[in-house]
Amino acid sequence: VQLVESGGGLVQAGGSLRLSCAASGSIFSINIMGWFRQAPGKERQFVTAISWSGGSSWYADSVKGRFTISRDNAKNTVNLQMNSLKPEDTAVYYCAAGRGAYSDSLYFPAQYRYWGQGTLVTVSS
Repeated sequence: VQLVESGGGLVQAGGSLRLSCAASGSIFSINIMGWFRQAPGKERQFVTAISWSGGSSWYADSVKGRFTISRDNAKNTVNLQMNSLKPEDTAVYYCAAGRGAYSDSLYFPAQYRYWGQGTLVTVSS
């Protein structure tokens, strides 16, 4: 499975950005897609995930109410709409995909076998 992200950039605090992740290849082998982020000097952190059907989604507490994940089945794409951005949202955002149980493990990078190259999001104060 190949994942290609797009949509990062620089935005002022309070602004919005939309990230996209296009999946290709053996997509029948995955049942979940998500976004993680990593700020300089910090560990990779779960942001959100969605089931391949789009019927279930999960969010980190820090982004609930501000970020929305969605699926575009026709394009095999997952989108991340980020609103009310804060400087602490600044990080490299990674798209991830994998196959496993919809359990607590989905909050951890080990659940995801496939990763995109990352896209930088910078929120200025």
